[in-house]
Amino acid sequence: MNGDPCLLSATELRPLIANKQISPVEITRAALARAEALQPKLNLFITICGDEAMAAAREAERKVMAGERLGLLHGLPMTVKDIVNTKGVRTTFGAVPYKDNVPTEDAVAVGKLRAEGAILIGKTTTPEFGSKCLTDSPLFGRTRNAWSAERSSGGSSGGAAVAVASGIAPLAIATDGGGSTRIPAACNGVVGLKQSNGLIAHSQALDAFGNQTYVTPTTRTVADTALMMQAMAGEDSCDPWSIGVPVPDFIGPAAPRGDLRGQKILFCASPPGRPVSADVAAAFKASLDRLAGLGAELEEFSGEVYDVEPIWRAINHTVWRSRFSKLVAEHREVLSDAFIKQIALATNVSGVDYQEAMFARTALFRRVQSLLARGHLLAMPTITRTALPIDQDLFGKIEIDGVQFDSVRPHWFPWTMPFNMTGHPAISLPCGFGRDGLPIGLQLVGRFRLDAELLRVSALFEASSDLLARRPE
Repeated sequence: MNGDPCLLSATELRPLIANKQISPVEITRAALARAEALQPKLNLFITICGDEAMAAAREAERKVMAGERLGLLHGLPMTVKDIVNTKGVRTTFGAVPYKDNVPTEDAVAVGKLRAEGAILIGKTTTPEFGSKCLTDSPLFGRTRNAWSAERSSGGSSGGAAVAVASGIAPLAIATDGGGSTRIPAACNGVVGLKQSNGLIAHSQALDAFGNQTYVTPTTRTVADTALMMQAMAGEDSCDPWSIGVPVPDFIGPAAPRGDLRGQKILFCASPPGRPVSADVAAAFKASLDRLAGLGAELEEFSGEVYDVEPIWRAINHTVWRSRFSKLVAEHREVLSDAFIKQIALATNVSGVDYQEAMFARTALFRRVQSLLARGHLLAMPTITRTALPIDQDLFGKIEIDGVQFDSVRPHWFPWTMPFNMTGHPAISLPCGFGRDGLPIGLQLVGRFRLDAELLRVSALFEASSDLLARRPE
């Protein structure tokens, strides 16, 4: 095969590997070379696993040549967010106190991808413990957007989205606790899925029963996301919500066939009082037109009761306070101000406040269920404006079309947090570009555990434009 393997998707690379037209060694070498070349510019890796990756690639090549059974992802490079455990490979959680931490086992999701033949080439950047929507930390500095050095990569899976967007590796493991996969996917013009609760077992959740965080796939194409889902999904005894959940065919539905006739999509641009930039509003309208062009029936719904950031924060920050108070007390001098401030915010949340937030979470789930009884899917912008400035402060003001607003979370991504809390599948898809040349994302939300159907609709939407042809320079 001639040309750069980094320009091909995992779906395109698979038959080339199986037919011996390209070697896993060639692919891995190209991925590592690109990683080394782009790391100084983008700062997206905490660790690059060159030697281990090449050893795995040589073994993968041996299996191909020997005619052995090949896994679903055989010989394909992947990156893993540095909050997700990798056996024998440093996992820092983006935090200085863990800079030398080496896990003794893989997270379940990582183990499944490795079992299918994926090759780990590096650990991608995350703010401390994935605690914010911007990817920076005292440990490594800032991760730049794949499209502009002046802009943030989003977060907390900034490194994962940039790795995919910049063509280093086709597959990335990210995580999502409030939008951490979908926000950077929207910022960098890639596909970011937060799957249904229980579909991919989460082996690192300390509160498995109340958990609202997810280990997720990030890729450039819907078909590649389906490949990752096929490999990562499946029950594991560590996660009660995964037990008994069947694994459907994800790959078949992600090949764009048919149309959206008979599908009703409910849409809303933003909850009341949450502005959306003119660029995002225009891209959202164009996206709705594309969905209608595919045959979907559209109906607007009210965002009245979906401004849930205070509830999300009461739950989330209480979990963090339980996990990290001791760490802050012992290592304050090497942790970021934003991280310390977020832990402090939970000090005033009582046990009753927390439980009331959990009651509100159940009510939210039921509200979304009733919406999805009226329609098959929900549509909204993933984020309300393109990527924020590279030096954005989590506690600073956010600017939307020249107007300043007082807090980043509820103004930038009001629509991602609700679905962490309810467990419904939500995907961010590239849907256009702003006047600043930066990507814009559309979020589609599916019925609970009907992730394969969400991927089918996503694949049709993706195929209805030629956005994949446009790449960051």
